[in-house]
Amino acid sequence: MNTNTHSHSGLIPLWLKIVYALFVAVLVPVYWIDYGPTNFLYFCDIALLITLYGMWAESPLAVSMAAVGILVPQVFWCLDFVWQIVAPHSGMTAYMFDPGHSLFLRGLSFFHGWLPFLLVFLVARLGYDRRALKTWTVLAWVLCLVAFFFLPPAGAQLPNPNTPLNVDYVFGLDDAHPQTWMPPGVYLVVWMLLLLVLAYVPAHLILGRLFGNRTSR
Repeated sequence: MNTNTHSHSGLIPLWLKIVYALFVAVLVPVYWIDYGPTNFLYFCDIALLITLYGMWAESPLAVSMAAVGILVPQVFWCLDFVWQIVAPHSGMTAYMFDPGHSLFLRGLSFFHGWLPFLLVFLVARLGYDRRALKTWTVLAWVLCLVAFFFLPPAGAQLPNPNTPLNVDYVFGLDDAHPQTWMPPGVYLVVWMLLLLVLAYVPAHLILGRLFGNRTSR
């Protein structure tokens, strides 16, 4: 991976790198204990870790990959979070209001709301690497395949209720019940293609237009 580290050195403030690294250093063991290691196969958690590397290496490709991967989904996360405040429902952010999870744990999970804004800042500083669409898509599709073949499906009864199931929504959009619209394998392929077309390509086009010609300063 060509990170162009030398040509971009010093574009990200050191204090921001340190604060972010400390946050990740707290989140990882807490998540590992509460949710287990498979939680880190979610797209958002992978992006969180890639961003850590991207900030310290000042890698345009790494931060661009994370941005392509989560910008569109996390916009919906933010909208659903606001909707939960106005009208509580069983949406993607319902867990943020679940008293069964500690306030500290839910506070850590709020990174879903601020990470996309941080990534826009990082891409603005380092420039957008157009290879990000291909590299993130390959990574995301591998994660989908791993989740589908090796991790618990939607509706699974697990000894630890905090263990992630239906990781990356590979069995449907409802964690409590697998989708029944189509055969599971067909749904997986459709889902992977929809992620590319509806989430990754739009982010790629927007970031490329805004920051694709940005050079080192």
